[in-house]
Amino acid sequence: MKTINESKTENTVSETTHWKLTISAANIATLHFDVVDSSANVLSAKALQEFEQLLSRIQEETATGLIIVSDKPSGFIAGADITEFTTIDNEAEALQLIQRGQRIFDQLEALPIPTVSLIDGFCVGGGLELALACDYRIATDQPRTRIGLPEVKLGIHPGFGGSMRLNRLIGAIDAMSMMLAGRSVSARQAYRLGLVDYAVANRHLLTAGQNIIQTQPKPKRASKLKALASHSLVRPLLAKQFQKQVAKHAARQHYPAPYALIDVWRQYAGNERAMLDAEAKSAAQLIMTETSKNLVRVFMLQERLKSLGKQTIEADSAQQRRIHIIGAGTMGGDIASWCALRDYTVSLQDREPQFIAPAMKRAYQLFKRKLKPARLAMLAMDRIHPDLDGQGILNANVIIEAIVENAEIKQALFKDIETQCRPDAILATNTSSIPLETLSQVLQQPERLVGIHFFNPVAKMQLVEVVSAHNTSADVVSTAAAFVRSIDRLPLPVKSSPGFLINRILMPYLLEAVELLSEGVAAETIDKTATDFGMPMGPILLADTVGLDICLSVANILAEQLGMQIPDVLNQKVQQGHLGKKTGQGFYQYQHGKQQTRSSKQTQHSANPKTAIEDRLILRLLNECIACLHEGVVDDDDLLDAGMIFATGFAPFTGGPMQYLKSRGRDAVLERLEQLEKQFGPRFKPDIGWLQS
Repeated sequence: MKTINESKTENTVSETTHWKLTISAANIATLHFDVVDSSANVLSAKALQEFEQLLSRIQEETATGLIIVSDKPSGFIAGADITEFTTIDNEAEALQLIQRGQRIFDQLEALPIPTVSLIDGFCVGGGLELALACDYRIATDQPRTRIGLPEVKLGIHPGFGGSMRLNRLIGAIDAMSMMLAGRSVSARQAYRLGLVDYAVANRHLLTAGQNIIQTQPKPKRASKLKALASHSLVRPLLAKQFQKQVAKHAARQHYPAPYALIDVWRQYAGNERAMLDAEAKSAAQLIMTETSKNLVRVFMLQERLKSLGKQTIEADSAQQRRIHIIGAGTMGGDIASWCALRDYTVSLQDREPQFIAPAMKRAYQLFKRKLKPARLAMLAMDRIHPDLDGQGILNANVIIEAIVENAEIKQALFKDIETQCRPDAILATNTSSIPLETLSQVLQQPERLVGIHFFNPVAKMQLVEVVSAHNTSADVVSTAAAFVRSIDRLPLPVKSSPGFLINRILMPYLLEAVELLSEGVAAETIDKTATDFGMPMGPILLADTVGLDICLSVANILAEQLGMQIPDVLNQKVQQGHLGKKTGQGFYQYQHGKQQTRSSKQTQHSANPKTAIEDRLILRLLNECIACLHEGVVDDDDLLDAGMIFATGFAPFTGGPMQYLKSRGRDAVLERLEQLEKQFGPRFKPDIGWLQS
């Protein structure tokens, strides 16, 4: 937006706290949006109030058109101010606020002059609803421009007219697909859908906006063929298909928002005014549900994790963008490709070319999938270099070890690295279970060692544990967190201890699933109980996916340190070489990486109804959560919940394990744990942390 901000032909005619209205020499009005004391534009109640006032002022002017633009370099508009959701006391108040937003956007749509939103960067939620109320939309054709209505991820659906206007603009099939998944699209995709009128280079954005106002082409609408999807005879059939698709990923009892959106569309899509009214009432009801409140909490937790990495890595310094990774296996190779995708220059070291080649192949596949056009994938490949001799160590500012999980081998490596690397380089380990105190014993400067623990698959898992020992430098931890944020991941600070946080909590849950399996409960029954609870994947399938050898390795470390019991069947599977997906057989069988269905002779044991299975799985997990908080592995309940949601997918609609514990009742859970201890033994013994107030 630099060209707009620096235009010398604009005269300011009105200015509020968050908006500025200017009129150009060509008599085109421009509304500049720039929320004070914020890195992103959000539609707070105050910002909307000022917007309404300025729309009234524009009606008094003799402008020939209106351009709406963001003065933030971060993007157009990030949507509503989510923090205000937590202050709404009842459904009537929610409805009043939503209807006010609709009224303001109706006012924008009704302006007698052509209106255009210039979109550079993100344009989501209420930001897109505002843009949809304009006659035209123009977006910059660059990777950071993302356009969508992700409200279902907050347990609601569009409320400021977005569902009606998006359906009208691009047709129900594309519109509902975007909204039901909360999916955002690029500028080019938006252009192909008819969502924006043009996708242009940033330098042409203002000119394109002025031209479209001067030429006033016919505003886009869905073609007659696309509009047929909203015909009263077609909607009931399509609604059933939409419901089937949503049900594959979200159960109605846990996530009511997408189903409510389908219901609104099915009943009212033929009447725009009625659909707007129904949209507002439905959104107001949803915003007061526990699911929405918990998902808003998850959003706030995510923002907190982002803030933990607020220290910046200088993007314009080549030395600050050099990463060296030792170990080109699945984890090391995928960490390398992800860093290269995020514009780092990466050197990847291993013993022989044959170990690096598969990592380079996977990297290219990732870049082809993520980067368009193809030349961007090739540029990313140029940023990742095989490095057999480890020359990258000399210039890297972050060195990440991702070799075999053996303390002595890792110690020898770090002892050697320390003599070669820059004095300000961070030494990081991707160990999943070895305490940093053990690894740093061989270092002259142990305060330089930090854990940067990624989860598999690296390209999908948002969370990264930033692990510190008692002697790790605070500056090193801060810089490590900043590095994690710079590659678009969420840093979670945890204390060095057996298994750290996520594996420590997850392992008892997995082991209890194996115990159930050894008692004769079918794997399918165990996994379905977990997914019905809200887990993204059942524990038996998860163990197979991670690898039973890896599960056993972590379990052995935790068993030694914490006295956990390991079911015999896990040892047996590993001894037989049945390691899960990677070998084609674990607790399930796999063909080409896909789980094979089976007609198992195993049946659910009569003593293990679904509620008992669920309690055994979840309460062992909760007990370990209490232990981690008591031992200070993580600072507080919120960070623990954030870690478990973003690393394991723990039922987001619950708000996380500690929020679930709160809603179920601490005393009730403790009493149930004591019952399970009497029935199954000391593995259910309540941790001493339960005695804390």
